Amino acid sequence: MVCPVVVWLESVDICMQRLKEAGAEFGRVLGVSGAAQQHGSVYWNSRATSLLASLDPAKSLEDQLEDALSLPHAPLWQDSSTTAECRALEAEVGGPQNLADTTGSRAYERFTGPQIKRLFDYQPDDYANTSYISLISSFVASIFLGKIAPIEIADASGMNLMNIETGKWDEKLLKACGGDSLRGKLGGEPVSGGTVLGTVSKYWVERYGFNEDCIVAPFTGDNPSSIVSLSNPGDAILSLGTSTTLLVSIPPSDSHPVYMTTSHILAHPTTPGGYIAMLCYKNGDLARKAIRDRHYSGDWAAFDESIQKSPPGNDGYLEFYFLHKEIIPDGVIGEYAFKNGKLLAENDTALTSSGAASYARAVCESQLLSIKSRLAHILPHASEPLHRCIVTGGASNNLTILQMVADVLNMPVYIATTSASATLGGALLAKYAWWKQARDAPEASFEEMRKESTGSGKDLKKVVDPREGVTKIYDALLDPYQECEDIVISMNQSSTDS
Repeated sequence: MVCPVVVWLESVDICMQRLKEAGAEFGRVLGVSGAAQQHGSVYWNSRATSLLASLDPAKSLEDQLEDALSLPHAPLWQDSSTTAECRALEAEVGGPQNLADTTGSRAYERFTGPQIKRLFDYQPDDYANTSYISLISSFVASIFLGKIAPIEIADASGMNLMNIETGKWDEKLLKACGGDSLRGKLGGEPVSGGTVLGTVSKYWVERYGFNEDCIVAPFTGDNPSSIVSLSNPGDAILSLGTSTTLLVSIPPSDSHPVYMTTSHILAHPTTPGGYIAMLCYKNGDLARKAIRDRHYSGDWAAFDESIQKSPPGNDGYLEFYFLHKEIIPDGVIGEYAFKNGKLLAENDTALTSSGAASYARAVCESQLLSIKSRLAHILPHASEPLHRCIVTGGASNNLTILQMVADVLNMPVYIATTSASATLGGALLAKYAWWKQARDAPEASFEEMRKESTGSGKDLKKVVDPREGVTKIYDALLDPYQECEDIVISMNQSSTDS
């Protein structure tokens, strides 16, 4: 799965032009940062530095920077073509757990290190013609800066190339993915969010009227940016979008997080020594919508009513829906139904004929029980219990699903008053960098800025509380759920082996 890089250049052009036409006063902007889709990578050629530094304000970015690319297309997070490279990278360091212990994650197809390795192994000429490699976030930062920007530390955590505890590139992994030249192509060591990289280039001053003192801070990934805008330690953020993502902010402590092969640990963008724990599922809203269309004629109201009329625990029925190869559990695909822990045959109509069970409840319960079964294991051993769950994404306006989130995870559920949490997080990173510079306080914390400032995010609304009796039902389902999931994993392994 790739995207033409020119699409992003055109998008920046269109966005800026529309803001200009709307009367945006760019001269009042003090700092620029932002958020971008994680894991995607952009490949610059040797002309990039000179073209970035000499942009003509009379022309668009699209017209000038297409010639700065060694590859016209960028691999995206949905790409799954690098399985062989993932296994080779894990073997290089002694297995997936060793890689997770070093980088915070085992090797994943969408991660940038395996993507670079594939280019290095199979397109050596294109790799040799690549002078710099950016993530999408640092690519956009480079455009504003007028030179190649370093990669931000939280986004760098999604590459399988950075040591998660030191925040530096790992030499062995660099060589395994791109040989001796990869370090130089990455444009320096990762940097923390809130760092001042410089000021906007003349292009932005002359074309749009930016103040020449407007600073540029590192852009980060969309998930870390949501953490910046929405949460404090003790919060969980659950994004119920096309994919399902759980994010937990972990403050610095004497005990580091637990590194596992079924979750991710990222460096925190604004808190040195802090981390973000992440669970990511590919079949989120994709599966919910498929069940809605198949059994409820595409009607969300009917989907919700089916949940409301069925009991928590779904009368013993549990179903797994993996329309695409899943991330957690790794590589599973297909649909599997269980009744009281017993696998049902494909043509078994037991759930259909049951007056109590619900397909809608089945898909939502299985997704949330997967999160619940893993959540406690990814936090440091001395962590305090999580005290609230902030839900974002398309399903955050569905009260029926939100009530189930509260009941399964045993946390009150809040929603953000803005749907643009990642966008807001990017703006806050710019504000943080400017705020530290203005006070000559490079060690000042993001929390200090937030306490001092108004308009610093976290406009949250509580919508539902967990119901104690219902939560106990889900607590009792954890072991049966895990046994059913183990059967599904075993079936997929047997199918792969044969």
